[in-house]
Parts: sequence; structure tokens; C-alpha cells
Amino acid sequence: MSDNKAIQTLQNTKEFNEVIKVKGSLIIFDCFSTWCGPCKVIDPQILKLSQAYSDTYFYKLNVDEVPDVAQKLDIRFVPTFLLFKDGEKVAEVVGAKPKALEDAIRANLGCGATHSSN
Repeated sequence: MSDNKAIQTLQNTKEFNEVIKVKGSLIIFDCFSTWCGPCKVIDPQILKLSQAYSDTYFYKLNVDEVPDVAQKLDIRFVPTFLLFKDGEKVAEVVGAKPKALEDAIRANLGCGATHSSN
């Protein structure tokens, strides 16, 4: 995993499998589709969360471009946000719910997490 804190887009199953193996960090997958209106609306808020929570890694996963991963993760609606830690799913937020996503992030980060003020 690179040190670049920008939100990265996973292009294939191999990339997903590499990211999911990372230990010790909270990893958030933003499962979306280009035709999804709520996905576009929540994008700026996801960017803010990725900047506010420096202890996390955010990845976008286009369910139409990587359908095998979407199926493996049992994605039925978009947007869906999956939180993984040490290779295990620890939380899921379905829908464009930035507050619920932030609550899930905070619940799964240890002490000293950087968080937004709003």
C-alpha cells in the first residue's frame, strides 16, 4: 500500500486481494457505480472523511468494473461502504449516510484518531 493518502480506485481483483491483506490499518471500501446519483452526491463528503481520518485508507470500488469483487463482498446496493481491519469486515454502511460512516470509522479506530469537527 502506498503512502499516498488520496482515495485510490481498485481496478481489479488482484489489487483488492493485496489491499485486504494489510494488517493494522482501517481500510474503507466505497462501493459505487457511475450511474448512482447518491454516490455522486456523497463523494465530496467521502473526500473530507479521507482527509480528516489520517489513520485510515479509502478505496473506491466500481461495482460495474469489478463485478467479481462486488459479488464476493455481496454488494446489493450502492453506495455501500465496507470497513475492514486485519482482513476482516468490521462494519458496513449501506446508503449515502456520511454521519453513519463517520460513526463506524470512529468506532473502529483506536485512541488518537484524527477526526473532523463537524
